[in-house]
Amino acid sequence: MTPRELEQYLHQQIPLSNAMGVEVMAATLDDVVLSAPLAPNINHRETVFGGSASAVALLSAWALLYIRLRHEGRESQIVVQRNTMSYERPITADFTATATIEDASTWRKFTDMLRRKGRGRISVTAKLRCKGMEVGELTGDFVAVSR
Repeated sequence: MTPRELEQYLHQQIPLSNAMGVEVMAATLDDVVLSAPLAPNINHRETVFGGSASAVALLSAWALLYIRLRHEGRESQIVVQRNTMSYERPITADFTATATIEDASTWRKFTDMLRRKGRGRISVTAKLRCKGMEVGELTGDFVAVSR
C-alpha cells in the first residue's frame, strides 16, 4: 500500500483524519509516519491541542497494524484497547507521529495468536516530533479480531 493509498483510505474511513489535515509521509511494514499541521489542531495557547496530538499518534499506530495485516492477507478488525500518552514539550508547529513495533518477536506472537484463536493483542509505540525534537510518545495496546 502506498502512502497516498493509505492517506485516501484514512480520509474516507476516518473522517477526523481529513479534518485534522493528516498526511501520510511514509507507509512501510516497519513504520508509518503521519504529519499534521498546526492550524486545524491549534488550542487556546497556540500550540497543538493534546487530543489532536494523541489522535494522530493513535492513528499512526492503528495504520501500521492495518497495513501489516493487509500485507499478510489477514482480514481483521483492529481496535484500540488502551493507550498512554506522554507529552514532553508543547507542540508549536506542524508535527509528525511515527509508529513502530519495537520488538519483532511480538509481531510473530500476535499473528500466531490471531491465527490460532481468531484474536490477538499487541502494543505499538508512536513518537511525536516537532522541529526536530521528540515532543511526546504514545503506547497503544491494540486487539485484532479475524473477520
